[in-house]
Amino acid sequence: MLPPRLSLAELSRHRKGWRRLLGADTPKPPRPRTRLREMRDFQPNPGALRMFHYVPAELPAGAPLVVVLHGCGQNAPLYDHGTGWSVLAARHRFALLCPEQQPANNARLCFNWFRPEDVAREGGELESILAMIDWMQRRHRLDPARMHVTGLSAGGAMAAALLSVAPERFAAGAVIAGLPFGAARSGGEALHAMFHARRRRAADWAGLARAAAGRDGPWPRIAIWQGDADETVVPGNALELEKQWTALHGLEGTAPELDTADGHPRRRWRDAGGRVVVESLRIAGLEHGTPIAAPRGAEGGHGGMRLGSASAHVLDVGVSSTWRIAQSWGLIRPSRPGTVRPQPPKSPAVARKPRRARARTAPALGLGWQLAMASVASLGRMLRRRR
Repeated sequence: MLPPRLSLAELSRHRKGWRRLLGADTPKPPRPRTRLREMRDFQPNPGALRMFHYVPAELPAGAPLVVVLHGCGQNAPLYDHGTGWSVLAARHRFALLCPEQQPANNARLCFNWFRPEDVAREGGELESILAMIDWMQRRHRLDPARMHVTGLSAGGAMAAALLSVAPERFAAGAVIAGLPFGAARSGGEALHAMFHARRRRAADWAGLARAAAGRDGPWPRIAIWQGDADETVVPGNALELEKQWTALHGLEGTAPELDTADGHPRRRWRDAGGRVVVESLRIAGLEHGTPIAAPRGAEGGHGGMRLGSASAHVLDVGVSSTWRIAQSWGLIRPSRPGTVRPQPPKSPAVARKPRRARARTAPALGLGWQLAMASVASLGRMLRRRR
């Protein structure tokens, strides 16, 4: 059920998006040519996910792994094609794992981050992803201390769940337009959290992660990426993620370092050893999606950072989140000094995006079909009560 504090004005504000969601057919996303290969034989797979991976030829033992989780309305090859992760893996020699949702689990191809059974350590989608990681680690002799995960939207929320439920498995993660672990336990709660950002005390957010992990650290490093024009997963969710992860690292209430990356505001928290453990970037003008710097696209970034191709919810704004994230994980040596250069864009980032990349044209892709169906009945009851 939708939380009662939703006002009629707030419901009206989002009714067009809900109407588009409930009235549209589910499009089948394209599957571009890809380096990724499917592996069908991993076990266990209680979440019934598909497994795609890429390993550069003659990759030496002890290489790192990056797990990449697509957003709603996408698939593994499409998201990789857009973000350029496999290009970077080939160039800098690391393994890549790309789980994929199936329509039987979620008609909108969203990872089910809001279902408690799918974000538990055993019995759902999260366990399937951990099984894929185990298979990659054994088969390719990867370094268990160099496992990383990132994702967009529903994939970002699932990445946050992996970092929270199984922190011992990851060195670091990056959440793009995602939500904190524990933000929702049902479809209605998920809608409310996405549109309004569920607020808790930092200690309470951290307590949810500690209870799920069954431990109190050590915790992975995390980067939080958010567009300030996102109306599908509102920017307040990034602030709640900051609260959750600064508390987990024992930095609750600590003032962050403030600077810019690619001309956009960045906040960083360091541990007692001086290591950046929480990083939060706010991209001006970015709607709902993963920011990239495509070849021959929007201004910004040097040649090595230019990767991918704009599509729905993969937005060319001249900022390569793929490159920045990999660089922060130590997977890339900067090609030249000064990897962070304040360069305020000549105009808001959204102004240079290709028309096809506008997130506002398809906010429903940030939602799960089952998620919306779970809430529409409650919405109707609430509207009738207010008449």
